[in-house]
Amino acid sequence: MLDSLLPGAALLVTAWLFGGMFLFSAGFAAFVFKVLPVAEARFLIRQAFPPFYLFVLGLAAIATALCWTVDRWSALVLGLIAITTVSARQVLMPAINAATDRGEKRRFAWLHGVSVLLTLSHIIASAVVLIRLAI
Repeated sequence: MLDSLLPGAALLVTAWLFGGMFLFSAGFAAFVFKVLPVAEARFLIRQAFPPFYLFVLGLAAIATALCWTVDRWSALVLGLIAITTVSARQVLMPAINAATDRGEKRRFAWLHGVSVLLTLSHIIASAVVLIRLAI
């Protein structure tokens, strides 16, 4: 019986991952910078990113496990999302914060660009898995 629930559970967790990443990136972050003064928005975003990365890491890991017996390719893609999220949280995010704190605008812009591309690739990859699981 558990085997019959795995495809649906994998689909739901992957949908949660995709939706959460998309909403945070396209909705929350943009909204915060629109309604708050820049200093307050930066503070809030800096506080929000560590839990955001844990959300992505946790759901990607759970989705990987759920997909393992359903679709190995999807499991590998979700596993890559989880692994790259660890480096984003532990290496990229502190480097972005340090560049901001030191006023290194060019370094911040470059690192932030890498962060945006990584998150965008995570969103696209999870969308591909989501469509693959739904078909």
